[in-house]
This record gives sequence, structure tokens and C-alpha cells, in this order.
Amino acid sequence: MFEQPEDAVERIVRQLQRPVPIDPAVDGRVMDEIARLPVPGGRSAARVAWGWVTRPRHIALSPLGGLAIATGVAALALVLSGRRPGSAPPAEDTPREFEFVVVAPRAASVSLVGDFNDWDAARTPMRPSQRGGPLWTAVVPLAPGRYRYAFLVDGSRWLADPAAPRARDDEFGTPSSVVTVGGS
Repeated sequence: MFEQPEDAVERIVRQLQRPVPIDPAVDGRVMDEIARLPVPGGRSAARVAWGWVTRPRHIALSPLGGLAIATGVAALALVLSGRRPGSAPPAEDTPREFEFVVVAPRAASVSLVGDFNDWDAARTPMRPSQRGGPLWTAVVPLAPGRYRYAFLVDGSRWLADPAAPRARDDEFGTPSSVVTVGGS
């Protein structure tokens, strides 16, 4: 009249082991439905990707990675200076033009401030890049030496250059970077 517990368990196991027939077109129909769903917030894929690219991130670097980046920045500075390897270096005191670049996606204005312009935001306003996007640039002639600098975004937010070495903290607690111009 009643089954033994072992018999009931065996019957349940056999039932669970039976293959379940699934329509092979189910995957295609599911993916079609997903593709028809609207993008959250009505934003295009390009806008979502741009938001991901411009979102601030914290990056930890090993000393070797930092050295590799510094080498790349130095090579870029050499290329931007227009000097060819093997060519005669410029005279010792001749200023060299340096292009400073910063990414500031939502900025209305950006100024370059530093030792070379007495930290005066009005003296070196940066311009949006001609290539478009969130890049701001300024070209400054610098004589050989070591300079501290930063970017002043919208007249109130100090930003150190993420592509350059950080300067030691000054007495004001504002972030700044260091650039060294060769020849001295």
C-alpha cells in the first residue's frame, strides 16, 4: 500500500534524470527579445560607452609600471618638441614649447597655473582641443628648469596632471605636478 522511502527516492531520481526536450529556437527568440529592449535611460550605446570611458577611476601602479609610463611621457615630450634623435640640442637657455593636455569632460573653463606664470589663472587659459571631446590644451614656452603646475577647472577645482609626476605637498594642500625641462 505504501512505498518504501528508498523506492520513492529512486523514482524521484529517475524522473529528474529524464532529458527535458527544449525547442532549439528558444535561444534565438530570447536574444531577439533582449535586442528589442530599450536602452536604460534612453541613452545610446555610444553615450553609455563615453560615460564609462570618462568615469574617474583609481589606479594602483607598481614602480616598474610608473617607470614605463614616465618613459612614455618623456618620449612623447621629445616627439612633441620636434627634436629628432641625433640632432643638435637647442641652446641651453632657449625656451622650449610644451603642450599641456588635460581631460576635463564637463568643464566650462580650464586654466594652466604654475611656477612659470605665478599661479595666475588669467595668464594661461586652456582651449578646448580642435579634435573635439573633453581635451583642453595650452602651449607654453619654458626655459630649462623644474616647474610645478596644476590645472584649475572652472575656477575652483585644482587638478594635478595624471600623466606627470606629482609634486610634494605644498603648504596649501593643493595637488600639483612637476615638469622638468632639459638643459640645466
